[in-house]
Amino acid sequence: MMPAACELELKGITKRFGNTVANDNVSFCIRKGEVIALVGENGAGKSTLMNIMYGMLQPDEGQILYRGKPITLRSPSNAIALGIGMVHQHFMLSPSLTVAENIVLGYNPGKEFFWNPSKFDQEIAKLQEEFDIQVPLHVPVSELSVGKMQRVEIIKALYRKAEILILDEPTAVLTPQEASELFNTIRKLTANGKTVVFISHKLREIMEIADRIVALRGGKIAGSAMREDVTIRDIARMMIGADIKGIQKGQQEKGEVLLQVKDLCYDSETRQGALDHVSFELHAGEILGVAGVEGNGQTELAEALIGVLKPSSGTILMRGRDITKDTVTQRLHGGMAHIPQDRMTEGLALNLSIAKNVITGRHNRKEISEHGIMKWNNVNAYAKELIGQYSIKANSEQDTCGSLSGGNMQKIVVARELSAEPDVVIACQPTRGVDIGSSEYIRQSLENVRANGGTVLLISADLDEIMDLSDRIMVMYNGRKSGEVNRADANETLLGEMMFADSREDQHEEE
Repeated sequence: MMPAACELELKGITKRFGNTVANDNVSFCIRKGEVIALVGENGAGKSTLMNIMYGMLQPDEGQILYRGKPITLRSPSNAIALGIGMVHQHFMLSPSLTVAENIVLGYNPGKEFFWNPSKFDQEIAKLQEEFDIQVPLHVPVSELSVGKMQRVEIIKALYRKAEILILDEPTAVLTPQEASELFNTIRKLTANGKTVVFISHKLREIMEIADRIVALRGGKIAGSAMREDVTIRDIARMMIGADIKGIQKGQQEKGEVLLQVKDLCYDSETRQGALDHVSFELHAGEILGVAGVEGNGQTELAEALIGVLKPSSGTILMRGRDITKDTVTQRLHGGMAHIPQDRMTEGLALNLSIAKNVITGRHNRKEISEHGIMKWNNVNAYAKELIGQYSIKANSEQDTCGSLSGGNMQKIVVARELSAEPDVVIACQPTRGVDIGSSEYIRQSLENVRANGGTVLLISADLDEIMDLSDRIMVMYNGRKSGEVNRADANETLLGEMMFADSREDQHEEE
C-alpha cells in the first residue's frame, strides 16, 4: 500500500537565534489522515519547529510546501487560512464568554454584518455531531473542566476549517478518562481525513495514538519510524542518543511516621483549590503520590505543609512535634525540603549564580557563613561539588541560573533541597517540562530519599510518574482526599474515577 501524499512538507528548515541553531536542516513530511508524533528533549527544537508550522516564526532557510506548493507563513492567520490549526498547551479562551462565543470569536469568513447566534449554533452542532465532540454551547468557559476546555479549542480549530491540527502536550493536565476521550476524538478526526501533529513527553501515549514518530535531537532529525516498528526504549534512544536505565526501586520497609496531617483546612476566596479536612501520614521509607487534576487543592496542600499558607484549621506534626505555626525557615531547618512546582518563579533567582542559588534558604549554616559573613570559597566549593554530583551542565558555579536549560535549572533546585539530607521532601511537579535524561535522574534522586529512610510527598500531574514512584497513592478532588490506594492495587481507571469522586456522588443524588 502506497503511503498517502504529503499534506505539509518541511524542506531543509533552519532557524537560528544568535549563535544558537534551534532547527538545523530539518526535513520531513506530514501525510494526510495520520497522527504524527513529534518528540525530543527540551531544547531539541520542537517548539521552534511547531511555531514555524503555525506561522509564529519564520525560518532562516528552507521552505514549506502545502499540498505540493511552496507557501510562506508570516502569521498564524496565514496558517489558519490554509487549514492549519493549533491547540496550545495553555488554552487561548476567554473565561467569561460562552463556549459558542469563544468558538466564533474573531472568525467571520462570510463577512457577515450582524451577529447570528442561531446560525453559529447550527454550524457548531454539525461539527460536534460529525466528530463526536460534545460540550455545552451556552455556558461560560470558566464553568468547564479542563478536558471540556480542550474540546472547545479543538472545535474552534475545526470551525476555522483546519485540516492539520497541531496538539501541544495535549494530555498534560487531563485525567486518564479525559485522555482516553481525546484519543477517541483524534481517531475520529483522522478517520475523517484530518491530520494531527501530536507533541508529547509521554512515550506510552505516543505508542498508543501515533501512526508515525519523528524524533528531534540537537535541532536535527534524529530518527523517524512507524509506531509498529519501535518500542518505547527505541524512541527514547532516538531522543537522547543512549538507552534509558529506568528507576532502580528497591524493597523498603515502612518505618515511623515522619509527617502527620490532621483535618487540614484552608478557605480560599474562590473556594477552588481550598483544603477541606485533609488527613494523611507519611512514613519513613515511602513515597506517597498525590494524584488529581490540577486546581483541586494540591498546590495549597504543598504550600500549607511548607509554611507558605496558614491553614484555617487542622494540625501538621513532624516527628510528633506540632509545626503548624512554624515558619518556612524553621521547617527547612527542621528537616523538610520543598521542590516547588515552578522553578522559574518559585525555585530559583534566575539572575543570580548557581553558587548563590544552591545556598538560598540555608545560607546561615556554619560552613557557609559565620557571624553574618559569607565564606565564599566554601560556597563555591560546595556549588562545584553539587554540579558534579547532580550532573548539572554548566561552565562554572558562577553561571547564572537563567542561562541554563530547563532540565539543568530543575537539577539545581533538586540538588539544593536534597543535599540537605531532609527527612521529609514535598516535591511538586518535579519533572514538569524536563527532558527524559534529567527526568530519570530527578526521579532516581527522590527514590534515593526513600531508600535512605526519608519520605516524599510527590505531587504530580503525570500519572505515569505517580504510578512509577509511589508506594501509596492519594487522590484529591475539590480540595478533599477522595481516595487512597496502595500502588499494587492501583490502575489508571480506578485513579481516574477517584479524580471525579464528587461528580459521581452528584449524579447519584440527582438520580
